[in-house]
Amino acid sequence: MNVSQTMETEEDLLTCLQIKFYHPQQSCKGFYGRLPLGTRRRHTADDPLRLGRDTEACAYVLLDPRVSRKQLALYAYHIPQSSEMLFTIQNLSQRGKLSVNTSALGYLERMDLPDKALIRFGEYEILIIRESGEAKANFEVEFEVLAAPPSRETPMSTDSNMMNNFSAELSVRNPLESDEMHYPY
Repeated sequence: MNVSQTMETEEDLLTCLQIKFYHPQQSCKGFYGRLPLGTRRRHTADDPLRLGRDTEACAYVLLDPRVSRKQLALYAYHIPQSSEMLFTIQNLSQRGKLSVNTSALGYLERMDLPDKALIRFGEYEILIIRESGEAKANFEVEFEVLAAPPSRETPMSTDSNMMNNFSAELSVRNPLESDEMHYPY
């Protein structure tokens, strides 16, 4: 295999993380002044994407004294025999919890990032949407500011929603079929 076959080209489709911010005071504060809003930026997959207020430790900075120096990190990874780039999220804040959809993460705790996730810390709500790509060494990030909280506009999948759907499915079925049902657990 020659070198040109192993290197990514500009034509490779990069995974993109759309990161959309909302804060109730964003219109009167300059929280996002250091973020490259509205443009896609390439990020190397072997370097964690850190978000916080420390300009030296974080690739992307929020100008808010209530945000931790290092608030969170996103780590890219691949599973064997797959070109799909996936991510984990880690809470780097010693001062507060970070929630991912309905799961709370304490200091240094991490979890897989769903394809669509609502991240909350302090008064911030961040909607992260992963667009799949095939490149292995890089991904893109695109920052945007939302006019309204994503929690109002985006229903997130929760365990209780799943149980309600499962219960509704059970009530629709014929009671005589209940002995033949296969439960998904």
